[in-house]
Amino acid sequence: MIRTATPADVPVIHALIRDLAEYEKALDEVRATPEQLHEALFGERPAAYAHIAEDAAGEPVGFALWFLNFSTWRGVHGIYLEDLYVRPEARGGGHGKALLTELARICVERGYERLEWSVLDWNAPSIAFYESLGARPQDEWTVYRLTDGALAALGAPAGV
Repeated sequence: MIRTATPADVPVIHALIRDLAEYEKALDEVRATPEQLHEALFGERPAAYAHIAEDAAGEPVGFALWFLNFSTWRGVHGIYLEDLYVRPEARGGGHGKALLTELARICVERGYERLEWSVLDWNAPSIAFYESLGARPQDEWTVYRLTDGALAALGAPAGV
């Protein structure tokens, strides 16, 4: 049901990312191209990794895209799950749990001590699913992000 993504999966990963963004009401924010995904996942220096969930017929129905993070407090890597998505018609079939189980297995096998991700606060079905697996929210933390003009302004060379 779960397998490591291959370069041939890039078009389906790109389509699933767009499906996820549409579900999250943010399709207009997707800028990633299949070429960028290919480079990030399979280029000379991969920055991310992906797993594909397949149905009984071998058709892709979901994916997990993740990268390594590092805990200075624990002194070891962890996995940050950037995206987890299962097509609506395949939900309830165990694909999401299987994807998370595979990432947890990788953590245990490699000695990583954390598997982390973010979830939109309005996404009650996903929150309930994650909590059913034993995941707990990190209520005392707030995510911050710099993008677009604010990032460019802060990162501009001094005096420009």
